[in-house]
Amino acid sequence: MLDRIPKWAKSFYVLVGVSFLVWMLFFDSNDFITRYRLTRELRDLQAQRSYYQEMIEEVHQDREELMSNPSLLEKFARERYLMKKPTEDVYVLVEEEK
Repeated sequence: MLDRIPKWAKSFYVLVGVSFLVWMLFFDSNDFITRYRLTRELRDLQAQRSYYQEMIEEVHQDREELMSNPSLLEKFARERYLMKKPTEDVYVLVEEEK
């Protein structure tokens, strides 16, 4: 059976190299499969980071608008937080989704 294996495949260096590749592919804590998963997760997290940075920028712009315009601030407070003047009554209408 050993005569069918080529001589170069029985070499110490080939055996060590193949053993190293098998170890790195499957058994090491930094194997290729784990590295691929971590790289994909990092890419997803970076995409989320850019989304949240855009949202933060949008909130800053809205805040600047609200703080510079008192009538817009009043409108925002009335719509968002249901604030009212003492002489007013507020009715909240809830639309049902079908």
